[in-house]
Amino acid sequence: MAQLLLVLLVVLTAIYITLSLWSRQVRKAKLRKAWEAGDREFGDDRESYVRRGLEAYDDSFRRKLILLVYVVPVAVIAYIIYAVNYS
Repeated sequence: MAQLLLVLLVVLTAIYITLSLWSRQVRKAKLRKAWEAGDREFGDDRESYVRRGLEAYDDSFRRKLILLVYVVPVAVIAYIIYAVNYS
């Protein structure tokens, strides 16, 4: 059982890291496009604009939603174990 949990943790961590990096790259591309379109909310310099935008993204709710990669599979497995054993 412990080995299964360890494998699950490793797989979920790999998925989390991949999803997190992908999401950050998408956000960075959107910030660059917004800067090129004339948005100067986070500053006039492109690099500082992207950096400040990514700092705002790091504190966002959307970024925290990625943690559901850990919560949802564990909750589903716990429910299945409960349903099989106690129904």
